[in-house]
Amino acid sequence: MRLTDRIDRRRRRGDGTRRLVRNLSALDPTSHLAEPVGRGATLERLLDRLDPAFDGRLPDNLCVVGPKGAGKSAVVTALFDHLDATTPSRGGTIGTTTRAAAPPTVEFAAVDARAADSEFALLRAVLAEVAAADVPEQGVGTATLRDRLRAELDRSRRLVVAVDHVGESRTVPLDTLDSAFESVAGSLSYVAVGREFPDASVETVEVPRYDRHALADVLTARASDGLARDAVDHETVSRVATWADGDAHDGLAALFGASVAAAGEDATHVDAEYVAAGREAVPRGGCSLARVLALPASRRRVLAVLASLDPADRPSVTAAADAVAADPSVDLSAATVKRVLYELAEDGVLRRVETGRDDDGPGRPPTRPEANFSTVVFERLGGDGANRLGR
Repeated sequence: MRLTDRIDRRRRRGDGTRRLVRNLSALDPTSHLAEPVGRGATLERLLDRLDPAFDGRLPDNLCVVGPKGAGKSAVVTALFDHLDATTPSRGGTIGTTTRAAAPPTVEFAAVDARAADSEFALLRAVLAEVAAADVPEQGVGTATLRDRLRAELDRSRRLVVAVDHVGESRTVPLDTLDSAFESVAGSLSYVAVGREFPDASVETVEVPRYDRHALADVLTARASDGLARDAVDHETVSRVATWADGDAHDGLAALFGASVAAAGEDATHVDAEYVAAGREAVPRGGCSLARVLALPASRRRVLAVLASLDPADRPSVTAAADAVAADPSVDLSAATVKRVLYELAEDGVLRRVETGRDDDGPGRPPTRPEANFSTVVFERLGGDGANRLGR
């Protein structure tokens, strides 16, 4: 355990009481550790592909694929953070009489396609990582950004950029990366991270689901940072890992929800009943919470109000839209909310559950919109605009 954690643990119990939850953010399924747990082999495979960069050469383009919760983002984010932090600055090279030309410098940067959801936004995000001057958000065209990126990556500068969440609904597809970076192909290569790229023409590194023991190690490491000592035993963590079936996101979300339930009743341990509640709040095959939190604020507010409604108040999409629009915090018409609900269902953020009908009338039975993610975690992560992790 880190020294700062040891001191922090004692400060948190300064009132003489034993607090079950020390740091709820440690169980946040949308956050990543600086040192990924149980992914050493994957890190080595990625470093093998990036190895030319350590000799000043540009690596080939690469795709990193795997199912939700396999740790793709965690591994790539941690790796690129470390590479960026340890890359010598461009100004650190001193010329000599025998070698006046500076050797090529390979730099590393990472962007998220959930925020950079168009070619323009992608180019702008990459420029913001490498350019010293401000990058305009509007008033320039995509071609101008391409030219500026080409000017930034001169003969002595190379860039490897990781683009996370490529190929999701409403993010850029893989071929957009090829077209966006075509003009700097000799100076820039990418690492595209996503669920699958069936038509990829570049080398691919597959990240498999966690096995049960590895996932238990991940959950144990996070629980040791977030909960009081001995708040959850190894057997309980193993049961969560088995239930999560290799999905670290769902395992963390379940443990997060279980901890919230236990703390709400002033329990001193996360027992089986709280774990059951935490698991029940996580839909099987559900949507990633990071994806939900990346939605525009207006849509997150719609989701927050929808989650607060009693199922009886949302027996259909139309009824749900009317109820959500009636909330004073939602500045949208019922028609707009209805359209948003349908779009969120199409994207997998919501599920539409058939509710049946009392008559045998024609047409399809009505469907009730339900969150396809843990609303417990969503609410505590501030999905509706208020950060409650410390509560």
